[in-house]
Amino acid sequence: MSSIRHSKAVLIAAVLVLLVTASASAQMQIKVNDNVNVKFGILMQTQADELQDSATRGYAQNVFIRRARILVAGQIAPNLTFFVETDSPNINKSLTTGTKNTQVSLFLQDAYVEYKIRPELMIDAGLMLTSASRNGLQSAASLLPIDYGTYTFAYSGPTQSSAGRDTGIQARGYFLKNKLEYRAGVFQGMRDTQQRELRLTGRVAYAFLDPESGYFYTGTYLGKKKVLTIGGGFEHQHNYRAYAADAFFDHPVGNGAVTAQLDYVRYDGGTFLKSLPDQRDTLLEIGALAGKSKFQPVIQLAQRNRPDTNVGDENRYGAGVNYFMLGHNANVKALYTRISPRVGNKSNQFTIQLQFFYF
Repeated sequence: MSSIRHSKAVLIAAVLVLLVTASASAQMQIKVNDNVNVKFGILMQTQADELQDSATRGYAQNVFIRRARILVAGQIAPNLTFFVETDSPNINKSLTTGTKNTQVSLFLQDAYVEYKIRPELMIDAGLMLTSASRNGLQSAASLLPIDYGTYTFAYSGPTQSSAGRDTGIQARGYFLKNKLEYRAGVFQGMRDTQQRELRLTGRVAYAFLDPESGYFYTGTYLGKKKVLTIGGGFEHQHNYRAYAADAFFDHPVGNGAVTAQLDYVRYDGGTFLKSLPDQRDTLLEIGALAGKSKFQPVIQLAQRNRPDTNVGDENRYGAGVNYFMLGHNANVKALYTRISPRVGNKSNQFTIQLQFFYF
């Protein structure tokens, strides 16, 4: 019976993928009236990778589904919208136990409603991304390289978040012709005791060129916008603190475009989140869309630096190329990463990903 259900799921996913490639600009939507509508989408990322073991020097090989998501969004009343997203990650990925992850689990990734009082004040409530940095607030469907920075969600496990998400209430708004953005929220955070205070987050960003006004940031606009945004954020709960600063640039150049992002985050879990020691994490991403060729060479550099010890410190140097058959709706990305820890042996990782996205 389980194999029948799995076959049906694969068939449905295949049909949806065909819909994406055939008519990516169309929208699968149910419209009740001018104030009520629901739209649907999918994100499918199939991935193959080869990761070298730093001790044995052997390679672990994988072909698996990195993300399989169903997206539902809509409006239920004037100025009242919602967004719900499920995920089934890492299907058939090899496990350290010597088997593979055949348990296909569907869980809630995002689920929040938004009430727009005015552009300067919107209230979000539910399960949502809470990162202080830009990279941690980006959509997985529009990333510049294959995936987020290695340490972007370093806070997720220690704060008992779900893939960087937490439940809470957030105020968000835009001033100065949508160029100045703020976010301020109260979230559940780490619950080591029922009396624990809640987790506070905040962020401010200023767009010097085209504004960015969506909940999720975009990793690369592929030359469709002119963007220069600088931002910063913080998190606080008990004696855990995090501070972030970031800059994002995306601009057309001839028939192509240049994209660059720099994120710097300092995490310090203190005595509260002992699994998140004091560290400085840096992420640099650069991509150059080569004219009308649809090819985009990329580099991704990530660094973790602990001020009190060399253990755990490492640099990751990545270089690869993306090919956008249909923008973010259909693309192939390849990346080679050199993993260089401060203590221990260096290792290599090769990754290729096929993405289909419809929303």
